[in-house]
Amino acid sequence: MTIAEESRADGTAPSKRSWIQVAAIVVLSAVATVWAATYFVRSAPPQVLTLAAGPKGSTFERMAKRYQPILARNGIELIVLETDGSLDNLKRVEDPASKVDIAFVQSGLTPGDDHASLSSLGSMFYEPLMIFYRGQKRIERLSELEKQRIAIGPEGSGTEWLALALLKANGIEPKGETTLLSLEGEDASKALIEGRVDAIVLSGDSASLKSMRGLLRQEGIRLFEFIQADGYVRRFPYLSKLDIPAGAFDLGEGLPREDTHLLAPTVELVARADLHPALSDLLLEAAFQAHRRASLLQAAGQFPNPSTFKLPISADAARYYKSGDRSLTYRYLPFWVASFVNRIALSIIPILVLLIPAFRLLPQVFAWRVQRRINKRYGEIAEVERATLRAVLTEARRTELLEKLDEIEQAIVSRKVAGAHAEQIYLLRRHLELVRHKIGGLVSEPGLAEP
Repeated sequence: MTIAEESRADGTAPSKRSWIQVAAIVVLSAVATVWAATYFVRSAPPQVLTLAAGPKGSTFERMAKRYQPILARNGIELIVLETDGSLDNLKRVEDPASKVDIAFVQSGLTPGDDHASLSSLGSMFYEPLMIFYRGQKRIERLSELEKQRIAIGPEGSGTEWLALALLKANGIEPKGETTLLSLEGEDASKALIEGRVDAIVLSGDSASLKSMRGLLRQEGIRLFEFIQADGYVRRFPYLSKLDIPAGAFDLGEGLPREDTHLLAPTVELVARADLHPALSDLLLEAAFQAHRRASLLQAAGQFPNPSTFKLPISADAARYYKSGDRSLTYRYLPFWVASFVNRIALSIIPILVLLIPAFRLLPQVFAWRVQRRINKRYGEIAEVERATLRAVLTEARRTELLEKLDEIEQAIVSRKVAGAHAEQIYLLRRHLELVRHKIGGLVSEPGLAEP
């Protein structure tokens, strides 16, 4: 193979066909990667969500149903599941077999337990604990209910869990002299009115606010005021002190009769840790619409908030609370389109991270390749020049060396080279011409044999 043929085989610049092949491979690889990431790595958000709420008619159920029309506007069907309350909700959302995605859970229900599969989307609202009792005399401490009949809510409810914790702090425990009954909501209220129990414990996960207000109007039934509310809050950090002004429940009848101190845990919206980020944003948007207004128990804008007790706030929820809105794509595109765009973007970004530095290196690689070819030609020219030093040239030998220089020059000029390297090529040809001139000026001796 001649020098020119060798040069054409591995030319100093890539051909147009080579560039097309490289570009095609890059594009096809990117498309394949995006497709795989879109359909296998990051699946589309589900169109159905299941929320574990509480018993029928409870505050938890009423709050959960506020989410349904908001999510429906984005094509998400929310199934509100009737449950026994917070503890039951927590068990269900932890169990993958239950198919529960999110749940209302009373704060404080997870002390010391491992709930790595769960995260919190923040606190949604207060769940006031209201204790009603029969009697003409006002009681100031829960310990005064000892040896009486107390309905503490259904088994598996947050009401029962909290009631047992507070009663235990006052020296009242199960299987003691105090009778503890698993009555809830309307059944508990009816039992108190009929005198079948002496006190009942009600909260949002097992009763409605309507039931609680109804008891305030009953003769001989009182609402227990937590005079030691500050002490309880110190003892149980998941509780908050609520000050209910006189007449707040009913101004016409003046209920309650005087300012009253109550205790309330917050209710967190708990989700499985693998909840799709897009659904996290939608749920928080629904929560802001459902809970942000002022009410009897909260100021405007107080809920939802990122406060949690034991469970960690999810990364997506933390980002939402910090930015105060959904991501840009979800603000300006329909939910499903935005979800697809986001998944594509998350797939493309890693590719760009790899390709951009690679494309930045391409000019350097090409420059190195051209320089290597030029250096090779310099080596060939130098070898021709060295041949002139070995002996006095015959005419035949001089003609042969000049032909080699012609081949080298032909190989140089026959290949396309980027303009950025033209100066190096012209300098190479100038040096080649110097050697050619030198050989042409040498005196040959006819008949002299080669060494």
